[in-house]
Amino acid sequence: MSDIQLTKLQLIEGVWSGILKGPALGGDVPDLRVTHNNLVVEGVKVQADPENDGWRVTIPVPLAAISDGVQTVLISDPVTNLALGNFTLLAGEVFDDDLRTEVGLLRAELDLLKRAFRRHCVETM
Repeated sequence: MSDIQLTKLQLIEGVWSGILKGPALGGDVPDLRVTHNNLVVEGVKVQADPENDGWRVTIPVPLAAISDGVQTVLISDPVTNLALGNFTLLAGEVFDDDLRTEVGLLRAELDLLKRAFRRHCVETM
């Protein structure tokens, strides 16, 4: 499954969905391995989607992935162990505050550098 392309469609109501395409798929239902924290995610469905000329993949978001921090669900080919795609969930009050604080600090530093650069340009002209 080396020429396989997995394209995300949406993540809605706790279900991730995408389209799987590629010449290597043939007519058989592709086998996928979906994991979160090295545990297999149950309930993955792969169905033919003639409208998109590929396979529709639906993955229920595992309850364990709905927790503080960064949680990644990995979609891979079980034969070659190649990653085909993933989706990431970010959650938690502490994480949210830390991220906003870091972005705020980066913005403040960027503003400081812009002012210093403009001052330097005016002084050297």
